[in-house]
Amino acid sequence: MDILIIITFILGYTAIALERPIRINKTASAILTGVLCWTIYILGSANRNLIDEQLYGHFGEISSILFFLLSAMTIVEIIDAHDGFEVITSKIKTKDQRKLLWIISLVAFFLSSVLDNLTTTIVMVSLLRKLVSDRTTRMYFVGMVVIAANAGGAWSPIGDVTTTMLWIGGQITTVNIMMKLFLPSMICLMIPLLVLSFRVKGKSTGEINNGPDRKIKTTSFEQNLILILGIGALMFVPVFKTITDLPPFMGILFGLGILWLVTEIIHQGKNEEDKDVYSVVHALRKVDVSTVLFFLGILVAIAALESTHQLANLATYMDKTIGNLNIIVISIGLLSAIVDNVPLVAATMGMYDLQAYPTDHYIWEFIAYCAGTGGSCLIIGSAAGVAAMGMEKIDFIWYLKKISFIALLGYFGGALAYILQHYLFHS
Repeated sequence: MDILIIITFILGYTAIALERPIRINKTASAILTGVLCWTIYILGSANRNLIDEQLYGHFGEISSILFFLLSAMTIVEIIDAHDGFEVITSKIKTKDQRKLLWIISLVAFFLSSVLDNLTTTIVMVSLLRKLVSDRTTRMYFVGMVVIAANAGGAWSPIGDVTTTMLWIGGQITTVNIMMKLFLPSMICLMIPLLVLSFRVKGKSTGEINNGPDRKIKTTSFEQNLILILGIGALMFVPVFKTITDLPPFMGILFGLGILWLVTEIIHQGKNEEDKDVYSVVHALRKVDVSTVLFFLGILVAIAALESTHQLANLATYMDKTIGNLNIIVISIGLLSAIVDNVPLVAATMGMYDLQAYPTDHYIWEFIAYCAGTGGSCLIIGSAAGVAAMGMEKIDFIWYLKKISFIALLGYFGGALAYILQHYLFHS
């Protein structure tokens, strides 16, 4: 049974990777893979009630991610409908693509540490649609956004879900993780950014798309208000979580509710046709549902691997056969480009005891870096990558050919920087 589940996962993953040659939408492959893995699991088990409980247990976490994604994408669509991004794009005067690449990458890096890599990617991809009209060029930019968002999320306790897990679990502390991982994360960004700077050249030609023709344009007040409220709603999520201890999707739903209320109030004087364009209902219609369903399929499939203990067994096997902590952690980071980093880190947290490896130990910091940035090596390896893949319809093979190698260089460069930093300063 376990072997059959693994084979099904590999075949499904291959179908996703070969979406273009086989001409089957990756969302269909992902959903079928997820359902088949659980079908094989339950048919090969004597205790079906236990598997039902496991599935419903996983769906609590999966649903929280999907509702977060849906809410974040809706907020971005609302800002876009009110031309809020024009406030930002109008400030970016440069047309030089190299300069623009650096600006976008650095903004994504630091924004990710405050928001998270998923939300940052959604926002930055929406901005790039305004700034870079050529799709091929924009795909390179989006590839760098994925790398930058993952690198930026790794050094902040609220920037990446795995770093947050370690923070909540008591393995790391806020100030220490920011101090120890900032330099490695920055190097993880800088290496691919420098390499890609030589590929990107020429002038960008932004193509502002304001959506359907409108009788009434948004006012400057409405643009600024919705932009501030939208970005504020995204940035308020970690604050809401800290205050209430409720999961992040509750915070972003709260922000969406506030934004919904405000848009209803400021547009109540308009006629129904004009008001509809700016409504949350219209924004929900524009959200790419296939991206959400793609996420669902991937997460359901990985949940099956976790429930059958395949990931935990893999982590234990690596610990016994490899032994060297540096190699194990680097390998876990690379594995996170294939399977979800959350169950991998969860397995590692269970494998290494806090008594043997206390808070802020070298291994926990290194796991935070590797699990946070390793997913950039494949487009499907992180929430940021999956979101970008869905929003910009980036082909798996294209990313593998054009971005994966430079992402890998950055990953190893940051890992080496962390190891050297540790041994040089004995920290």
